[in-house]
Amino acid sequence: MSSQTETPTARTHWLHVIAFGRKPRNTLIRAAILVVVVGIVFGFRILLPIRVEGISMLPTFNDNSFHLINRLAYWHHSPQRGDIVSIRYAGIHYMLLKRVVGLPGETVAFADGRVLIDGQPLDEPYEKEKCDWNMPAEKLSANEYFVVGDNRTMPMNLHLFGRTTRERIVGKLLL
Repeated sequence: MSSQTETPTARTHWLHVIAFGRKPRNTLIRAAILVVVVGIVFGFRILLPIRVEGISMLPTFNDNSFHLINRLAYWHHSPQRGDIVSIRYAGIHYMLLKRVVGLPGETVAFADGRVLIDGQPLDEPYEKEKCDWNMPAEKLSANEYFVVGDNRTMPMNLHLFGRTTRERIVGKLLL
């Protein structure tokens, strides 16, 4: 039979298969499971969507890019150096995306654009361009982390960075 003499029921059958699959019951069960999982993940705010606004995380993340924050990432362990974290700045709706460079109890400084941890230069492979930042050493307390964006070519006074407490760290960037 040629395709020009195809009956309307044959075309309807293929549309049905494309829309619902060969086994509609299984498709509906999968869809229901997906709705429940998405409802739990986003309803209980396990994953939070975040949009990067500004250039402080360039070149790692572009302005206006969307990402997900995993709020359960630090349930059993603390943030580690190099982690990209979301920090509650003013409530759950305004957060900053920054990189952890200093851990509790360490001394953090900037000298000629290099991050110094306890006087030793920090290896930052994600940093492509050298900057001219200088900042005297600051000792972090037992509950403080030092966070900074990846775009160090910005003038230091235009960049939000510095100490933050563990309570203000909402979660870790997913992927």
